[in-house]
Parts: sequence; C-alpha cells; structure tokens
Amino acid sequence: MNVRLFADSACDLPLSFFKEKNVTLIPLQVNIDDRLYKDLETIDPKDIFKEIREGKLPKTSQPNPQTFQDLFKELAVSGEPGIYMAFSSELSGTCQTAIMVRDQVKEDFPDLDLTIIDTKCASIGYGLVVQHAAELALNGASKEEIIKTAESRSEHMEHLFTVEDLDFLARGGRLSKASAFLGGLLNIKPLLHVENGKLIPLEKLRGKKKLLKRMLDVMEERGTDLQNQVVGISHGDDEAAALELKQLIEERFGTTAFYINTIGAAVGSHAGPGTMALFFLNDTH
Repeated sequence: MNVRLFADSACDLPLSFFKEKNVTLIPLQVNIDDRLYKDLETIDPKDIFKEIREGKLPKTSQPNPQTFQDLFKELAVSGEPGIYMAFSSELSGTCQTAIMVRDQVKEDFPDLDLTIIDTKCASIGYGLVVQHAAELALNGASKEEIIKTAESRSEHMEHLFTVEDLDFLARGGRLSKASAFLGGLLNIKPLLHVENGKLIPLEKLRGKKKLLKRMLDVMEERGTDLQNQVVGISHGDDEAAALELKQLIEERFGTTAFYINTIGAAVGSHAGPGTMALFFLNDTH
C-alpha cells in the first residue's frame, strides 16, 4: 500500500517538488501588515526578503490546526498509512500541534495510521530528509523503512549557517537574546549550527572569506563521504553567494550533487536577507 507523506513549508523545497513527488504540503503562515499568507502557496520567498529590506517586520505562525484536522481525517478515511516529517519542535510549535490534532482525530478514527517524526531539522537540512523519503515512497518502500531512514538522516543532518543580522533570530525568539550582541560590528560574521533542534552560536569570524573557509573546515571535521552525498545550500535571496560556496565545496571535496534553493518565507522571516546555510550528513550509513 502507498505511504502518504506530509511535510511543512519550513523544509524550503519549492512548490513544484510537492506536486511532482506526491508529498502533501502543510504551509506555515506569514503575517505582513496584518495580511496573512500561506508560505509557498500565497507568498513567494523573494517577496518576504523584499519586504524585510523595506523595513517591514513579518511575523510567522504555525499552520492552522484545521488544516491538520482536514488532512488527517482524509488520511484516516483513505485507510492509507501516513508519515508527517515535521519542522524542529525546538523552533516551532507545529510538530506539537500536529501530534495533538492526530490524537483528537484518532478518537473518531481509531484506525488512523499516522507517524509524526520530529526531524529536529530546518530549511534544506529538513528538505533533504523529505526528498529522500519521497524517493523511497515512490519506489514502493514500506512505512517502516521510510521511518527508519528519515529518523536516521534527521539525526545525522548537520546545519551550518550564517546570518547578516542576528537581531532577526533574537527578535523571533529563535535565539537567546545574549547571542544577538554581535550585530554588524566590524564586519564580524556569526557562524551557527543546530544542536538537537536548537540554534546555537558556534563562533564569530571577521569577514566573509574567513567565514566560508571556516564553514568548509567544520564540514571536513564533521562530514563523511562528502564526495558521494547530496549537499544542501539555502540562501536569503543571494544566489551568487550560494554558488560561490558550492564552487568552494566542489574544489575541496569533489562533491558533485548539490541541492540549492532560496530560504522560504517562514524561515526567511526569522533569518533575514543574506543568510547562507549549508547542510550535509555526518554519517552516510
């Protein structure tokens, strides 16, 4: 029996992916000037960066619980097994809401077969987990196989990233206030990573060149089999910088498979323009 996959828009995959790979999109919500948008569906990521550059302060919220309810009821009625791979529970309440709604739906539909995975991942790191699961599902893998692989990849997914302005992350409560002291002072760039689903500052470096070199050094320290895995890069509306990073990785590690995309509206509202993020596995077995 086919396994139905669900993912939310914080995986920063394009709308075309969801349609082509038969994955159900659950959009997070973005509010600008009291207008509510559905990430990916009714707002383009580039628009969010334009609004931020013009001084707007977008707010984000999790998907409407009714969306979960409708989708989970539909799954229950279909009798298909389902897997929802969710955005890190440390960065959003989306995963917890989904679990709560699933348990409510189960009261009326006790046979509902839905597993919710807290990926503890974000952006393309999360997206790479979803992409791999979608390929497995399309190739007829069992629910158990998909869950096992998705959980393993989530656990071993490294996130390294830098932002132009830490104030975005601090304002959205995604980073402790004490960590936002850097600002744009003396061209100092923060390097952050994700640890057990949380955003943690790693170190600070002066200048972009040093920062990119350090990202590659950390990648070498932590990554395995970098030549033969898909490396993800997401960017805050700065494709040139993403391609520069890609070239450096190609030259140093011989990596040939990359997945590059703009950061979506929900994640981008907190990270801001000029963000650069790098994703790779620290264990490919």
